[in-house]
Amino acid sequence: MTDLLHTRTDGPEDGPVLVMLGSLGSTLEMWEPNLPALAEHFRVIRMDHLGHGASPNPPGPYTMRTLGEAVLATLDSLGADRVHWCGLSLGGMVGMYLGSEHPDRIARLVLCCTSSNFPDPSVWRQRIEAVRAGGTAGIAPGVVERWFTPEWAEKHPDVVERAVGWVSDTPDDGYIACCEAIEVWDHRDRLGAVTAPTLVIAGDEDKPTPVEPHARTIAAGIPGAHLEVIHGGHLATMQSTEEANHLLLGHLT
Repeated sequence: MTDLLHTRTDGPEDGPVLVMLGSLGSTLEMWEPNLPALAEHFRVIRMDHLGHGASPNPPGPYTMRTLGEAVLATLDSLGADRVHWCGLSLGGMVGMYLGSEHPDRIARLVLCCTSSNFPDPSVWRQRIEAVRAGGTAGIAPGVVERWFTPEWAEKHPDVVERAVGWVSDTPDDGYIACCEAIEVWDHRDRLGAVTAPTLVIAGDEDKPTPVEPHARTIAAGIPGAHLEVIHGGHLATMQSTEEANHLLLGHLT
């Protein structure tokens, strides 16, 4: 039996379903700033990745299929057949997988600050070794430093502290298993199979997945996809909440 993910649901029970899945090392709390505006229109289901937060932490390694199948089993358990999807970073990769391999399940797709392939996968092997050596707590400050622009982080130390806690609290083996999924991830040849209307959102100062080549490659590969660039680091949807919500609502409603 596939493990069911930890979820939190907000908004009208009879509303269209919007699933939100975040980055590696985050929890479903990363969507809190976006939630009020979106929950007015959607039944918002936020999820913790496998091996993250309050979700199960089965032995790795994982693949994107592993992560995607856990999402589908969870949606089945909630009676959610066809959904809108908003995923950031690793959540966007899972969204691409579902969009191409299970197109009947995805109505509209939003892919934020993510990638269809990493030209140098050795960075993920280095991250894995760093976690093995010092745990997620050892890498947390450096990871979060790239999530927000320096000036924004300086003005929001409480958010930075909370984000460091998300990474630090992620089980070492769950984090590593997800890194192993990203390390072998290359979905460029499958982007053309995505049929859902797709919005790609990029952060103008996103260092892990910059507009060039990551967002541009996705937008060029998915038929009819539209690319928007907003201000922010890797978690640009948290940093530029109002702008992100405006784009999300414009695409999903």
